[in-house]
Amino acid sequence: MSGILYGLGVGPGDPELITLKAARILTQAKIVAYPAPDSGVSFARAIAAAHIADDAIELPIVVPMRPDKFPHDVYARAAKQIAAHLREGQNVAVLCEGDPFFYGSFMYLYDLLSGEFPCEVVPGVSSLTACAAVAGRPLAGRNSMLSVIPGPLENAVIGAQLRACDAAAIMKVGRHFARLRALIIEEGLLDAAVYVERATLAQQIVKPLADVSEDSAPYFSMILIDKGNRPNVVSN
Repeated sequence: MSGILYGLGVGPGDPELITLKAARILTQAKIVAYPAPDSGVSFARAIAAAHIADDAIELPIVVPMRPDKFPHDVYARAAKQIAAHLREGQNVAVLCEGDPFFYGSFMYLYDLLSGEFPCEVVPGVSSLTACAAVAGRPLAGRNSMLSVIPGPLENAVIGAQLRACDAAAIMKVGRHFARLRALIIEEGLLDAAVYVERATLAQQIVKPLADVSEDSAPYFSMILIDKGNRPNVVSN
């Protein structure tokens, strides 16, 4: 009997936002895999460090930080390594920042391995909901339409989405920050936008986009836009 592949969402950064289920599975896991940069520490591992057993075998998945090329070969090699353990009947827990199926790296391993091995995905607190929480910005209500927009998209595509929705979350801001801010100004939405950086972490920054003077942003940043189209609740 093969082992089980677990995709564990570990949340946006605050270790206290790991779910009880993810913590339980991770504490029992003998093999733990996680994405890691080609330099520096793994953010996913740092979040979950307190729950990793001392005798666990760790499998860092080193992903080069190159925005121009998707690392197919990295995930293919990692999938083969994980598959070898699964065939031996060993469970493997894969850590994923945020939620595994919301722009999560685990989805690539899932696509490669779920056809052969049993898999269980444990959802986590996503960066989207974490940013909304720390900003005090409800994302959507009743029939309002929320658009989640990747920052690297072309201006024409982003502009069309901003005009069509009631609220928007622009993710993957990073090096696209100056261009995105200019586009938001062009669309007349600057006063409706809030900037969130490193949500739930000690270095967290939340401020109106109009008050951000820098022309660049870190990878872990997001812009939330609310056009104010949610219905008001009137109490008697």
